[in-house]
Amino acid sequence: MRLVTQALYLAIVLCLLPPAIVAQTHPTYKANPKFQTAVSDGKLLADNQDYDDAIASYKEANEIARGKDKAVLRALLELQITNEDYEDTIATAQAFKSIATTPAEKSYAETARGRVFFLQAEPQSGSQFDPALLNSADSAFQTALNLDPENSSALFTDGQVLVHLNQIEAARARFQACLNSLKPDDPLYSRTQRFAANPSLVLLPLAPAFTVTTLDGSSFNLDQRKGQVILLDFWATWCGPCMEELPQIQKIAKDFAGQPLVILSISWDEDEQKWKKFVAKNQMTWPQYRDTRHRIGNLFEVRALPGYFTIDSDGVLTTEMLGGGFDVEGKLKKLVDKAKAGMAGTVN
Repeated sequence: MRLVTQALYLAIVLCLLPPAIVAQTHPTYKANPKFQTAVSDGKLLADNQDYDDAIASYKEANEIARGKDKAVLRALLELQITNEDYEDTIATAQAFKSIATTPAEKSYAETARGRVFFLQAEPQSGSQFDPALLNSADSAFQTALNLDPENSSALFTDGQVLVHLNQIEAARARFQACLNSLKPDDPLYSRTQRFAANPSLVLLPLAPAFTVTTLDGSSFNLDQRKGQVILLDFWATWCGPCMEELPQIQKIAKDFAGQPLVILSISWDEDEQKWKKFVAKNQMTWPQYRDTRHRIGNLFEVRALPGYFTIDSDGVLTTEMLGGGFDVEGKLKKLVDKAKAGMAGTVN
């Protein structure tokens, strides 16, 4: 459950937060080579998922800026949430709020606090969500919305909190308000629409929502694939075990042709031309996407290759398989049979 929750919040951060806040002009520290190097290193380390060192780099930049650079504090805050450094996140959110100059910036800081409380409320092993922390999260989101009523991140995540507090109609209102603030092409629009129609879906381990443009130029929106089973295949041409697994993926693509199954192969290749040539040479005719910054990989917390995720026809994340040697086809057959039965039931 924690994978789904963390990943969904990362999706929210990527898709719903206000545009990046421009740091205050401060020639003294911005011209400092140590500041520039610390920021550059922080970005690179974060892209490589080395979160501890990335946080250390941004902390160094923050010290040089004497806590006055909003962009640095924001990057630090998001990394701390991703790394589950929740106490540090609260402190960073407070530091950000102390230099915030607009209601939207202050709302962002309160939203971060709410996100931390919600993450902390999640049960570690089979128990219930902590109601005290849920109420703290709701309070933080309400403060955020008082500052900025159109804060989509606060609206969406508070809707989730209210479902867990069994306040279904209040949650529905939050999702509807969030929907009204999103554009139809937003990756989370379909997810928000589904939650507004049926808030109880929040309680299911739905796969993180995302939209990508595949190699052939098509748009792949996970939430618009309802009724189809999805196999996410994380790989790279430089990954030896991935090469060993490729025949299995090719066989799946062939055996399930014409059935309610879609494969999305997500490569971590840096070299675009090498990736394209490999895909063409090996007749990988199913949807292909190159995730150079690991954006989708981070949503699913992929730390090693190969990695497979199966998603059923209702969008529920059903299986996570990291490494080789799994009977991926066997798992898919059960999900596809279930999808077919659901389609037959709809027709009848």
